[in-house]
Amino acid sequence: MEGIFEKAQVAADFISEKIQQIPETAIVLGTGLSDIIDEELQNIPYRSIPHFPSSTVIGHRGQLIIAKINGKEVLVLSGRYHYYEGYSTAQVSFPVRVLKALGIKRLIVTNVTGGLNANYSAGDIVFVEDHINLLPENPLRGQTDSRLGIRFTDMLHAYDVTLLAKAKEICTAQNIDFKTGVYVCLQGPSLETRAEYKFLHTIGGDMVGMSTVPEVIVAKQCEIPTIVMSCISNVCYPIENITETTVEEVIEVAKKASPKMGAIINELV
Repeated sequence: MEGIFEKAQVAADFISEKIQQIPETAIVLGTGLSDIIDEELQNIPYRSIPHFPSSTVIGHRGQLIIAKINGKEVLVLSGRYHYYEGYSTAQVSFPVRVLKALGIKRLIVTNVTGGLNANYSAGDIVFVEDHINLLPENPLRGQTDSRLGIRFTDMLHAYDVTLLAKAKEICTAQNIDFKTGVYVCLQGPSLETRAEYKFLHTIGGDMVGMSTVPEVIVAKQCEIPTIVMSCISNVCYPIENITETTVEEVIEVAKKASPKMGAIINELV
């Protein structure tokens, strides 16, 4: 029976047959952030890739794209999987296993998230420096396979300090306002109650979302340097400032923030 390692290799082999040259940089695009791509050279639907689940979320194209950004080819995962869709965290993070099998050298992850920091506003760009994982399972849970990496992966430096320093330099040079913070991951899909927002703020969260952390954990185990950029979609703190939020509003805020995020990614790649 095929394990995760074998399945990732099968998927990587399939992709390699479709693509002439594998780029060194991969990008995971969150909800409504597909506008950062300059030129699409090739796309492969997730449903055609062996062992890839189907993306079921509005604002996620569900395609692997070879694209040009700032003149360089990159591999783009346009859409991701979430625990709330019914997938395990191992399935959610499976594409990162495939990126490792393909030989990807660095990973840029984007997401749209709720702001728990009183200094954040909708549309802000926040670089994730750390996270708090409140998902009910870990993607490394289960039978171990040394080919996947160290089982007891140290998460002290989950977010690559070199990439983060470079991103900050880019923002300073281009006069792009940015913030840094701690990302809290919950399972969703319901948004949080006022009491939950207060709790998440109290335990040290600066933003809350339903993705990213399983991908980062697996990327760390795979030893792929990773940077995460979040777009604040709505204000969740202070409590008196909270308003009801729709998916359509989240997508709209993300689209407005895409040029700033795209400018940063242009220089990173």
